[in-house]
Amino acid sequence: MPSLGELATLLELEFRGDAARPLQRLAALDVATPDDLSFVSEKKHLSRLTDTRAGAVILHPEWIDHWSGCALLSDTPYVAFARATRIFDNHPQASRSVHEAAVVSEGARLGKQVTIDAGACVEADVVLGDRVWIGAGAYVGHGTQIGADTVIKPGAVICHAVHIGERCTIHPNSTIGADGFGFASSADGWVKIEQLATVIIGNDVEIGSNSTIDRGALEDTVVEDGAIIDNLVQIGHGVRVGSQTAIASQVGISGSTEIGARCVIAGQAGMAGHLTIADDVHIGGQGRVASSVTEPGHYSSGTPIQPLRAWLRSASRFTQLDQMARRIAQLEKAAGLEQKEDNNA
Repeated sequence: MPSLGELATLLELEFRGDAARPLQRLAALDVATPDDLSFVSEKKHLSRLTDTRAGAVILHPEWIDHWSGCALLSDTPYVAFARATRIFDNHPQASRSVHEAAVVSEGARLGKQVTIDAGACVEADVVLGDRVWIGAGAYVGHGTQIGADTVIKPGAVICHAVHIGERCTIHPNSTIGADGFGFASSADGWVKIEQLATVIIGNDVEIGSNSTIDRGALEDTVVEDGAIIDNLVQIGHGVRVGSQTAIASQVGISGSTEIGARCVIAGQAGMAGHLTIADDVHIGGQGRVASSVTEPGHYSSGTPIQPLRAWLRSASRFTQLDQMARRIAQLEKAAGLEQKEDNNA
């Protein structure tokens, strides 16, 4: 287990207290023990330091007077906590070997120290970079290229000819590169449009469980460097997601929409197709985006929660808006006519 001094060195932080003090794990303030490291990310939580039993706390240097124990001092405590999680990481370690129950095509090219777990399938012409980890039961389709240090978690499906960069994580049961939803209507029914492009994912991208990123019809679907995508997200064919953009759970993005860099798309937001979203746009939860957003900023839509009876009244009035608007227009017209007659008198 690391000591307070070792953690300070690894995280490049100043510290106060006994450098030799061992710390076993990270824990929330309310449940931390004297063997644990905890953190305070916002000033409003400083009062909770009174009751915590944590052995050490990450906090801002300006808050040090609120805590008498061991401390790691950071101008960005939450970022320091995020980095500390890597030091205390308890995930299983890669075997750096190919399991005997994995199926790997003779035509696949594997880099150094690649891990392929039991039940995984790697097809022909796949290229895996150094230290790539293909989890149990995952599938990697023909001609796919995966960069160094990327992890494909158990059960994920990477379809043919997909390109994934370095240091990415694809979580369980996600599907990358399935056909986009492309059909032409004819007199005889729907005619499928074959999706002939692929998916290109940059470096340092994380994609959550059960998310889907469809391949393009003629233009590639692209997720740029550093983007983070939550669970249960649907990204349609030909979409482009800009660098460092964050997309929360249950978002749906229709085909050929382009999202800029550093955007935040909150949960259950939906986007129509063929839109352009500027850089640094924040779409609130359940936001309905039906037209392009050309300026950075925060945007919201949707109906906030109300007590049931109040909501029923509001919903009833909503259905009357068109009728009310017509009546207002008639009243304005009548008032304008009366005003005109008064002026002529």
